[in-house]
Amino acid sequence: MFSKETSRLLRQEFWTSFGKSFPRKWILYNTKIKGLSFKFYFDTKKAYVTLDLEDDLDNRINCWEKLVALKTILTEEYLPKAIYEEEFYLDNGKEISRIYIPLEQKVSIHNKATWRDTMVFLNQTMILFETFFEEYKDIIKG
Repeated sequence: MFSKETSRLLRQEFWTSFGKSFPRKWILYNTKIKGLSFKFYFDTKKAYVTLDLEDDLDNRINCWEKLVALKTILTEEYLPKAIYEEEFYLDNGKEISRIYIPLEQKVSIHNKATWRDTMVFLNQTMILFETFFEEYKDIIKG
């Protein structure tokens, strides 16, 4: 087990190292679509890249329907392992809609031996997600 402080420092070291290894200006929250954001996730058991819809229900439904209509394109041309979850509950209980791509090998932010593979996965996956988004954002924005 790691202390909270050790865990915090490892997380900080990972994300700093990721930013230095793959310097790039990511879209993340700057999508220009209300409530739509991209996120990196890495904890002690898993890593994934997400597209989250967190706006009011009407806007979420509207945007989600467009993303579902583009599902075949996303999964056939960009990210074949993308998982769509219309109702996803965050740890705090908030309901969102999410599309995510998990890293399918066992990784942990506490295990530096898994960092490189995780960084490569996060970088490559987000590039593909952003490429898809840039190509179809006018449709998604609608």
